[in-house]
Amino acid sequence: MQTRLPVDVRRAHLVTAALNRAERLGIDALTVGGVAEEAGVHRGAVYYCFESKEALVIAMGEGLVADVTAALQASFQDDRVVSGIRGLRTLIHSGLTALWLLVERTADRQLLSYEIKTYLLRHRALGSEHAAAIASGQYRIRDSASREYFEMCARATGTQWLEPIDSVARFGMATVDGLILRWLVDHDDIAVIAALDDLSGLIALKAVEI
Repeated sequence: MQTRLPVDVRRAHLVTAALNRAERLGIDALTVGGVAEEAGVHRGAVYYCFESKEALVIAMGEGLVADVTAALQASFQDDRVVSGIRGLRTLIHSGLTALWLLVERTADRQLLSYEIKTYLLRHRALGSEHAAAIASGQYRIRDSASREYFEMCARATGTQWLEPIDSVARFGMATVDGLILRWLVDHDDIAVIAALDDLSGLIALKAVEI
């Protein structure tokens, strides 16, 4: 007999099972029945928490975004801050490096993240406004977390952004997206190290000391 769990706990368990299965098989091969088997529950338990495969994939994507933004935020440490542009660049580099360490540890999951975005965009093309809203929403969540991080960096170093912070965050995260995709193709770690250093400098140039 299965233990009755709160819905939020059950949902989290099913999302984890779905992510694990999708890492091995891919999003296209993911089925509700397969997720139920992976989680050790009846098929109906999945439908109780998620009305469709699309709803489950949306929850999977949200979980992956949360992992990335958490890594960025966790890298901030006030006790090693240097003031000025030099300090800003150092903090930005620290955050990007922490994010990248997560990417390296979870390469298959990063690939899955791109699959999920593609899945949602395909559903948008088929007329699913819900999928379209969630695909955009996932980027908004990540942009919001990175915007908060860059704001923290500026406050800690006594600097001020010359451009709207939304633009700074979008530029930084869009560039990271490209680095991740390229790294998934060639796994050129040296190129990534150089690129992260360059990106930290480019972002810091968008600020001045106050």
